[in-house]
Amino acid sequence: MKTSLRGTIHPVSEGQWWFCLKHMRVEPEQGCPNKDRMGPYVTEQEAAGALQRAADRNKAWDEQDQDDDD
Repeated sequence: MKTSLRGTIHPVSEGQWWFCLKHMRVEPEQGCPNKDRMGPYVTEQEAAGALQRAADRNKAWDEQDQDDDD
């Protein structure tokens, strides 16, 4: 496991949970095609927070871009 600027990176073999963008719900590893999902996440709780984490990161990146433009 290693850490990047975007958070902890877990090997895919550890991840068992995904957030399905088509059905807007958490799914186990066996679920919709990966093209329709965010993940993998190690826990069901992490997968459940996928959209909020993405929104928070997008906001932070937008604010950083605005600061860079000043």
